[in-house]
Amino acid sequence: MLVDLPGYKPCVVIDNFLHNPHALVELAGTERSKFSTPSRNAYPGIEYEMPADFSARLNDFFILNIRTHLQARRTVSMYSRLSMITLPPHELAANQRICHQDQLSDNPQHCVVASVLYLFNNPVLGGTSFYRPRVAPAESSEASSVSQQGYITESNHQFELFCTIPPLWNRVIFYDGTIFHSAHITKPELLGSNPQQGRLTLNGFFTCRN
Repeated sequence: MLVDLPGYKPCVVIDNFLHNPHALVELAGTERSKFSTPSRNAYPGIEYEMPADFSARLNDFFILNIRTHLQARRTVSMYSRLSMITLPPHELAANQRICHQDQLSDNPQHCVVASVLYLFNNPVLGGTSFYRPRVAPAESSEASSVSQQGYITESNHQFELFCTIPPLWNRVIFYDGTIFHSAHITKPELLGSNPQQGRLTLNGFFTCRN
């Protein structure tokens, strides 16, 4: 299913994505001690990078079924990770309180596609929201620590919320990573590091030629 994002490339939504999504939840439980706080991004939680062969299979699916919808060509690089948002609102840094873009390449001939597979049954844990900026990026960053004290979940003077994709067990979404986006966390008290109960997702990041 294609979800229209006015002014942007669409979001591709696929339900019942994996034959055995429980295997990833089990993997997260087995490798729980190997999850770590990311050093290369501002993700507000913990993550575990998936093996290369798994990421390669995800990339094969992307090439065959997704890339044309997002005007992408050859994949230059990609990786995937299991992720869990865990930080309570009072521990968020300024750049974790606002929506963000996935900036994996400075090459103007490249585009970035991101994917999120929801591996939890409780929809209250939150889906993914998309925003359009109302002010210049520099002004948004400067004002974020003052105007936004928790996870962003609605429009403000910096960003307009224009679409939210609700989560569903074994639903995956693919979207243009340069659109401002954020996890839609309205119940942060439910976050945790237990893969059986927390907001476990599989995230994929694809750098492609335009």
